[in-house]
Amino acid sequence: MRTLFFKIFHFLLLVCLFSGAVKAQQKQKITLEDIWQKNTFAAKTVSGVDWAQDGRYYTSMVANNQSNATDIIRYNVTTGQPVATVVAGQDLKIAGSDKPIDFEEYTFSADEQRILFSTETEPIYRHSSRSQYYVYDVKTKTLRLLSTKGKQMFATFSPDGSRVAFVRDNNLFYVDLASNQEKQITTNGERNKIINGGTDWVYEEEFSFAQAFFWSPDGAKIAFYTFDESQVKQYTLQMWGPLYPQNYTFKYPKAGEANSVVSISVVDLNTNKTTRQDIGTETDIYIPRIGWTETKDLLWIQRMNRLQNTLEILHADVNTGKTNVALRLTDKAYIEITDDLKYLKNGKQFVISSDKDGYNHLYLYDLQGKQLQQLTKGNWDVTDVVGINEKQGLVYYLAAEVSPMEKQLYSVNLKGSNKKRLTEAKGTHRISMNPDFTYYLDYQSTANTPTNVSLHAAPSGKLVKNLEENTQLQAKLKQFNLSPLQFISFNTTENVKLNAYVIKPSNFDAAKKYPVLLFVYGGPGSQQVLDSWNSGNYFWFQMLAQRGYIVACVDNRGTGGRGAAFRKITYANLGHYETIDQIEGAKYFGSLPYVDKSRIGIWGWSFGGYMSSLALTKGADYFKTAIAVAPVTNWRYYDNIYTERYLKRPQENAAGYDENSPVTHVDKLKGKYLLIHGTGDDNVHFQNAVAMEDALIKANKQFESFYYPNRNHGISGGNTRLHLYTMMTNFLLKNL
Repeated sequence: MRTLFFKIFHFLLLVCLFSGAVKAQQKQKITLEDIWQKNTFAAKTVSGVDWAQDGRYYTSMVANNQSNATDIIRYNVTTGQPVATVVAGQDLKIAGSDKPIDFEEYTFSADEQRILFSTETEPIYRHSSRSQYYVYDVKTKTLRLLSTKGKQMFATFSPDGSRVAFVRDNNLFYVDLASNQEKQITTNGERNKIINGGTDWVYEEEFSFAQAFFWSPDGAKIAFYTFDESQVKQYTLQMWGPLYPQNYTFKYPKAGEANSVVSISVVDLNTNKTTRQDIGTETDIYIPRIGWTETKDLLWIQRMNRLQNTLEILHADVNTGKTNVALRLTDKAYIEITDDLKYLKNGKQFVISSDKDGYNHLYLYDLQGKQLQQLTKGNWDVTDVVGINEKQGLVYYLAAEVSPMEKQLYSVNLKGSNKKRLTEAKGTHRISMNPDFTYYLDYQSTANTPTNVSLHAAPSGKLVKNLEENTQLQAKLKQFNLSPLQFISFNTTENVKLNAYVIKPSNFDAAKKYPVLLFVYGGPGSQQVLDSWNSGNYFWFQMLAQRGYIVACVDNRGTGGRGAAFRKITYANLGHYETIDQIEGAKYFGSLPYVDKSRIGIWGWSFGGYMSSLALTKGADYFKTAIAVAPVTNWRYYDNIYTERYLKRPQENAAGYDENSPVTHVDKLKGKYLLIHGTGDDNVHFQNAVAMEDALIKANKQFESFYYPNRNHGISGGNTRLHLYTMMTNFLLKNL
């Protein structure tokens, strides 16, 4: 009996041990709380990097857990090791205060003797914000307010570090740091009428800059924009919360409507003289960029026509305001604005990118606009100019040469020869180079591996040190039941090759039938099928794969990385070819033996919401369901810079606007449709959702909709994203 007892005991013990081992080997499942609440998959990085002028050191913001403050640490470039604490966060106290300031960003003066700190930052639109700035003296370790007269925007040191310029209440100011005197440069600024030193809404959103003043290299002058938006029509958002909702009214030029009248001026701070620069008599134009050349008192100005198919580079003598056209580029469709225009320190040449030979490449010109050399060439696009080392005659740039899905770093000399690939790891690279081009930080990732930050020597590309490998996150990822994102391509019935990616369930069985959810953005020049880390959607897609869905994404015609012809085929006919290609994607996946073609859905945000709405209407026979988040539903409602670039004005191309607007095709709707929008969206107005819903009601089509009060285009803040993705998940589980 005793022997039998011990046998039973040992058997039960073995069962328990085996059961425990099995449980230990089981993979965890991803939850929405992991993604949007607990930050379970948050990746580390090297942030707040500010290169020292000598190129041998850089500084970075580092959280100090002991003092519960943020320090600024100096690192040795060659070792990657910290060598000094430049500023201890706990020491950043204003006179008479025991509490240090809580800063978000910092900027060194050129001589590194002063630091600007921004605090209490209030975001305005995509790139703009206002902050309370402080100036810190490194030698005396004293901290003082930049201004006591209200928050400032775009506070920026002069090149010699003696002054700081900023914008407040639509006017331009500067502070003389020696005397601490604040001086006002412009006085006519007025909300919704005149803006000095900052951009209007549409320039900020579509030309991607908000600060609109620029110090001259000697620090004696400031070039600045003035926007007269008095004739621009207003749009009003109703902000909910108080007993009586408040209206927020701002200038928003919709397609075909009047723009701000822009002028460029230069103020000499030593004489207080302001000189208007001659940008021509035509006022219905754009000035998407200005900057200083390396020649004293010579300003460059980019001038573009309303249709954005002609770009001119003007050179301006800032003392007289006289200008001449140095270069004129034209295109049958449109020209995209980039920051690839770089003037050489020799004062004789500049480098600019253009897709005039069919792919985006780099060209060297002299100041008179004569092309001296095409620096890069091939059936691939240059995506960014990283920097130019004139001493060695090398241009550093990122390009999609290996694959449209990758961005690799290269160098080429100013003669267009001796091209060299510097990055080896596959995927997408983002580069931060030091001022003397001797070292660079490489932020590299793939679709399945989080960012690796490494330090390299230039021009060799030799690895100096890995600074952040995200080993903890990578170890954590192994605990979860993940499926690799795989890249594929297929040919459509029109024989167009499209790139795509797929995430299959980890327990994928080719003998079974799976539903498919397509993710789409699809807008001009964009790329979603990119070998790059995307933590948010990646883990939501993994979670859906755990629930038995195949998740896929197709980059349609009109997207980037594949040359001008592929990108610009959608010109004046936005939505037409893109929708065809998404339908082709549904057909392709539906043809696979392990896909249930009756259960294919699609979802997207912004342009992607526009695409998913078109797919469920024009492609009603191929999609069972769609989710549209913050979609454009009629391009007549969207801003003119973006919309007219790709569609011309509605007065010239009415059909291009109407034939591919989702509101035109609501009668075709068959599947389940979920429409989501934020009522405080300053970009794609809630008006788009209202118009779509009204059209669906008139067509007697049932649908689901949800609005987020006061949320902007990003629909975020608090637990908003968790709520949003919970709703979308439940909708898919019910309807797909």
